Amino acid sequence: MDTFDFSRRLTAEALGTGVLVATVVGSGIMAETLTKDIALALLCNTLPTGAILVVLITVLGPISGAHFNPAVTLVFTGKRELPPQEAVLYVIAQIAGGIAGTMAAHLMFALPVVDFSMKTRTGGAQWFAEFVAAFGLIATILAGIRFQRTAVPWLVGLFITAAYWFTASTSFANPAVAIARSLTNTFAGIRPMDLPGFIVAELCGAFVGMLLMNWLLGRPEVRGPVKIVETSR
Repeated sequence: MDTFDFSRRLTAEALGTGVLVATVVGSGIMAETLTKDIALALLCNTLPTGAILVVLITVLGPISGAHFNPAVTLVFTGKRELPPQEAVLYVIAQIAGGIAGTMAAHLMFALPVVDFSMKTRTGGAQWFAEFVAAFGLIATILAGIRFQRTAVPWLVGLFITAAYWFTASTSFANPAVAIARSLTNTFAGIRPMDLPGFIVAELCGAFVGMLLMNWLLGRPEVRGPVKIVETSR
C-alpha cells in the first residue's frame, strides 16, 4: 500500500471536504431553482450527497483515510490511529476545505461568495437528530472497516442518504460541513448561532458511537471445542 506524505494527506482532506460541501450546497441551490416542492428538493439534495461520498472515499481514502469530518478524525485520534498534532491539522484542513466548497458553489450559481444563513435549525429534537446521525455514521465506519473494508465508501454513502430522511436535522453529522453551511443562505444553510448545538451533538454522538463499537467489535472470546460426553450404560 502506498504511503503519502503529510502535505498530500492534508490536501486530500481539504479537497474532499470542499467537494463534499460544494455538492451539498450546489445541489441544494439547484433543487431550489428547479422546484418549489420541499420533499423533491430534499431528494435532489440527498442523492448527489450520497453519490459524491462514495466517489470521494474511494479515490481519496487511500491517501488520507477520507475522514472529511472532524468527528471522524477525533474518533481515530481516540483510537490512537492518528497522532493529536496531525489530527489538529486535519481538522483545520477540513474546515478550510468546507468553507472553500461553499464559496465554490456560490460562484457556480452567481451568488455572493459568502452569505450568512438565516435558516433556523435548533432545539432538542434537532440536536438529538445530530447525535443519532453522528453515532450512526461512526458505527457504520468502524463496523465497515472491521468486516467489509472495501465496502466502506458505499456503506457511508448509503447511510448518509438514508439519514437525510430519517433524522429531523437532515443529517449534517459533520462539524466542518455544518460550519461551511452557515455561510450559505440557501436550501442547505444553518444559522451561525445554531452551530454550537449541532457541533456539540455531533461530537457527543461520535464519541458514544466509538465507545459502543469498541466494545461491540472487540475480539470474541476464544472458547475450546464443545465436548460431547457419552454416558455408558
